[in-house]
Amino acid sequence: QVQLVESGGGLVQPGGFLGLSCAASGNIFSAYAMGWYRQAPGKLRELVAAITSNGRTNYADSVKGRFTISRDNAKTTAYLHMNSLKPEDTAVYYCYVGQLGYAPEYWGQGTQVTVSS
Repeated sequence: QVQLVESGGGLVQPGGFLGLSCAASGNIFSAYAMGWYRQAPGKLRELVAAITSNGRTNYADSVKGRFTISRDNAKTTAYLHMNSLKPEDTAVYYCYVGQLGYAPEYWGQGTQVTVSS
């Protein structure tokens, strides 16, 4: 059974930085992509960043140049380094694992990121 455990959320001031991690356990296909969606109140859930098993990355336009996603060599843990944070980045961030191009198959519990002075 697959489980995803997220960590790293919190409160940060605008311009600050924060790192998220997502550790997967269980039997996960090595070809699965990992990444994060986020959802702010009153907004649709949006893909923030994703990384494939071979290291290909994808970012929302709103975070390009500020966020960096990476993955460990075992391909079971993903990291999201968020820099130059803006209030509009405030949301619940949900780690996911799934096949590229399809709806996520597994979700983390979500972690709150709040960017405010």
